[in-house]
Amino acid sequence: MNVYNNPDRKKWGDIIARPVMDTKSLQDKVKAILQDVKTNGDEAVIRYTLQFDGLQTKNLSVSGGEINEISQTIPPALKKAIETAAGNIRRFHEKQLLPPEIIETMPGIKCWRRSVGIEKVGLYIPGGTAPLFSTVLMLGIPARLAGCKEIILCTPPTSIAETRGAGGEAAILFAAQLVGITKIFKVGGVQAIAAMAYGTETVPAVYKIFGPGNQYVNCAKQLVQLDGIAIDMPAGPSEVCVIADESCDPAFVAADLLSQAEHGTDSQVLLVCNDETIEKKVSEEIEKQLQNLQRRDIIEQVLKNSNAIIFPRINDAIELINEYAPEHLIIACKEAEVIADKIVNAGSVFLGNYSPESAGDYASGTNHTLPTNGFAKSYSGVSVDSFVKKITYQHITKQGLQQIGDAVEQMAAIEGLDAHKNSISIRLDN
Repeated sequence: MNVYNNPDRKKWGDIIARPVMDTKSLQDKVKAILQDVKTNGDEAVIRYTLQFDGLQTKNLSVSGGEINEISQTIPPALKKAIETAAGNIRRFHEKQLLPPEIIETMPGIKCWRRSVGIEKVGLYIPGGTAPLFSTVLMLGIPARLAGCKEIILCTPPTSIAETRGAGGEAAILFAAQLVGITKIFKVGGVQAIAAMAYGTETVPAVYKIFGPGNQYVNCAKQLVQLDGIAIDMPAGPSEVCVIADESCDPAFVAADLLSQAEHGTDSQVLLVCNDETIEKKVSEEIEKQLQNLQRRDIIEQVLKNSNAIIFPRINDAIELINEYAPEHLIIACKEAEVIADKIVNAGSVFLGNYSPESAGDYASGTNHTLPTNGFAKSYSGVSVDSFVKKITYQHITKQGLQQIGDAVEQMAAIEGLDAHKNSISIRLDN
């Protein structure tokens, strides 16, 4: 990691910049794939599956029989773990369901708002270097709670084919079966986003697309928005920021940084602390723990693009974190709750030495699909609200219209909208 000791404020922007690809080149490549799938449907998807995933396939769907058969092979311990996680995620998210509240703004005027599930949603489950079956729970459970009528799931074929016998394939399908998802397609990357956005002969088009992914997937999601397809958020490469003081356990902090660094080479981790000694102890622990990790090569690349920043003043640290707007923020400090109250830009916050980010990734109950790349300044993480539309209603009696009629007529007249004014007058005059 690169170390900065009390850096000048003018340098903050460069220090907290995320690693990025050539945006123009990235968009050109993604646009070409999106248009190809939009025009050629399944044929293009199958061609890109061979090109990018190295697999020849003619059947993009996972059959119900295949789902049932493979789900049965899941090891009992893993099955129990997934069921435990699903239970906590469901308990946390179901409390987000609120009944409509009728507000009488004036006598005879009743207004309310009702949540209605988005009819067709698509869930993207990343494969990449690891099949993230936990994301099936994070997206599928709130989608079901919201009442979405059609839920489809796309995941790279390698996340199914290459994990046979290792638990990953069974876990993805078991998790999908557990939350009631039956329409599953072996499609990954940009071509999956395109298929869900525009529809193909096999993959139905949806109204909103959910799920994290690499920079290609993230770019594809943002581009299909231009065609009127809603997305959850710009959820790209994963990241974590840890703020630590003398009360932290350096081994815990190192473990948290390493756990996020193993996601992929385009991930980033950030350590913010108040003393050089803490940074040195954490760095020593990183080197020690790194020796025993399977994804050592990936992590080492991530650490080259990651930073440790030392601030004597806690307020400077908080200000930089709010500017960075991390996807995950771990507060390993003695006054964690006080600091947390001052954080205004973060996807998900973890307080104390025993709140590792990995707990939120899997089983504590909160959602792990979160805004990255600074989008936590304006986006929230996925929740039940992400899967619903808020429709407003009003019921006005004649008495109620008499209460506001003059106000509406006056405002409409000034705006020069006579028909608007008349729609009130014609009722009040009868």
